[in-house]
Amino acid sequence: MAFHDALQVAAAIAARAPSSHNCQPWGVGWATDAVTRRTAAALLAAREPGGRAAVSPGGGSAGTAAGAPDGRLGGTPDGTPDRAPDGTPDGASAGSGRVPSRRSEYLVLALDRARELTALPAHATEMLLSCGSHGEILARALAAQGWRADGVRLLGPGATGGAPPFGGDRWPRAWEPLCLLRLSPAPAPPGDLAALRETVGARHTNRGPYRPEAIDPGVLARLASSATESALLRAHPAPGAPVAVRHLVGAPERAALAELVARHGGRDFAHRAAWRETHAYIRRDEAEAARAGDGFTLGQLFGELSPPRRLGMRAALAPATMRLLRHAGYDRFLARQLAAAVRRSPAAVALCFDGSDGSGRPGNPAGPGDFGGRTPDAGSVLRAGAALAGYWLAATRAGLVLHPVSVLLQHEDVRDACERRLALPGRALFLSRLGYAVTAFPSSHRRSPSHALRRV
Repeated sequence: MAFHDALQVAAAIAARAPSSHNCQPWGVGWATDAVTRRTAAALLAAREPGGRAAVSPGGGSAGTAAGAPDGRLGGTPDGTPDRAPDGTPDGASAGSGRVPSRRSEYLVLALDRARELTALPAHATEMLLSCGSHGEILARALAAQGWRADGVRLLGPGATGGAPPFGGDRWPRAWEPLCLLRLSPAPAPPGDLAALRETVGARHTNRGPYRPEAIDPGVLARLASSATESALLRAHPAPGAPVAVRHLVGAPERAALAELVARHGGRDFAHRAAWRETHAYIRRDEAEAARAGDGFTLGQLFGELSPPRRLGMRAALAPATMRLLRHAGYDRFLARQLAAAVRRSPAAVALCFDGSDGSGRPGNPAGPGDFGGRTPDAGSVLRAGAALAGYWLAATRAGLVLHPVSVLLQHEDVRDACERRLALPGRALFLSRLGYAVTAFPSSHRRSPSHALRRV
């Protein structure tokens, strides 16, 4: 399949990656300009053993296709490639039998600053996790169509020599480049794309009750190993703290987690700026959510509600009302409700930077990839996001659902208390309920994939 077509299909699948508040803070630039491709190849060559360059002959781009004036790729909102009047894919002539070019292609994964959450410092980590998850699913979807990531460079500050780093004026001003991918033709097992599309489509947060039955230890072991089976991690073996998976299944540790939630879970509602930002993503109804393409409805937060209760919840959750209800303990009441759901869940999962030697614990000196209480570097969090995507997709295939309990990681004092109380192996970056759902929860709406794609 021509890369242009494969990218649109992959982008439609990756658009359903997890993100805090369903804010979708990612962008993807496709290097189609000769200068941009040479820049990408040089950046990748600089980190490869022996400095091997990867510039395609002539510097051109395979699968060149028309796009919008702002650099967006063509295609329909669901990712179906553009078609000529005779039904052939855009960029190919009917009956030509033209074989797609065998040359490599380059993508730049970016953080869209215009879409990120900013009310809390910890949101910076959540945004990078989201971008890493999106990049992982995108890479898997491209590999399933015969385009495998065989070169990755994480782009730290100054790596590109200034702004705009790629594509000149075509590079969106709000996008911060995070990661550069080289993709090359490779065999794709039949059925991989359909299976991935089905799994990603089935994956979503379920905030409802979970069945009390225990999860088989063999299933949990397979889930723990899935976090290392990342397309991005395979293409970028890097030193540093790996991601460790810790399952909380014993009654004492689940009770300890529930106690932490009951004690600290109200922070999200009591913090004015954080709750105002959260509330901005609560959509009035399905129609408004579909128009916005982001955020969530009350039904996606609390399950099916009667019309009177929906009106009551909408009024109670308004920032002005929440400020008043805090004095009556409403934030603590909501925290106790979440704690009860955690206590009744058969398991919880924590993804941490592995600090089993103590290096990942707060207050310890930081070596390469270890953070010693400091904010983790962007590259490490991006890789962790890829591992998170692998875990969540594996859990979905196993029939399990997740409900992140992010509030325990969004404040440094609470995160530190959580890590110590639960004896986690390192700095926690994701914490979630885990189990088999009692009822299905509706999935959230997504923006058109074209909003996050640019030719550069």
